Amino acid sequence: MRREHIRATSSWRGGPARYDCVLVNSNSDLEGTRGFEVARVFLFFSFQHRNKTYPCALIQWYSYIGTRPDEDTGLWKVEPDTDDHGNPRLAIIHLDTIFRAVHLIPAYCTAEFISRTITMHSSLDTFDIFYVNRFADHHSFANLS
Repeated sequence: MRREHIRATSSWRGGPARYDCVLVNSNSDLEGTRGFEVARVFLFFSFQHRNKTYPCALIQWYSYIGTRPDEDTGLWKVEPDTDDHGNPRLAIIHLDTIFRAVHLIPAYCTAEFISRTITMHSSLDTFDIFYVNRFADHHSFANLS
C-alpha cells in the first residue's frame, strides 16, 4: 500500500460528517493488537514553534474491553473512552504516531431491533461497543492478528 486516506471532515461531499478511526502506535515492542490503541480522528491541524512544523490530530480514545479477544468472534472489543462526567476523552497526538486506519464493526448486543435511521455515518455515534475488524484487508489482518 502506498497511500491511505484518513478523513476528518464536518461534511463529506456535501453530506454528513466523516470522522475515521485509526490505530495509534502505543508500544512497538508488543506484537499485534496489543501494540496499538484505537482512536477516532476529529481534526487534523498543524502549528509552528521555533520554525518547526508539528502536524497533529485531535482524537477521541477508545478502550479495549477485556484482556483478550472475544471468544466467539476472535476480535477485540473496544468502547469510546469518557471521563467521570460522560464527556469524550480527547487528546492531541502527533501524526507520526498514527499507524493506519482501522475498521470498527458495531456490536449488536441488544435483543431489540436496530433502527432503520442508523447509517454508516451515524453508527460510531449510536453504538457503545465495537469490534476491531482485522479482516478488513490484508494489512489489517497482518498487523492485528
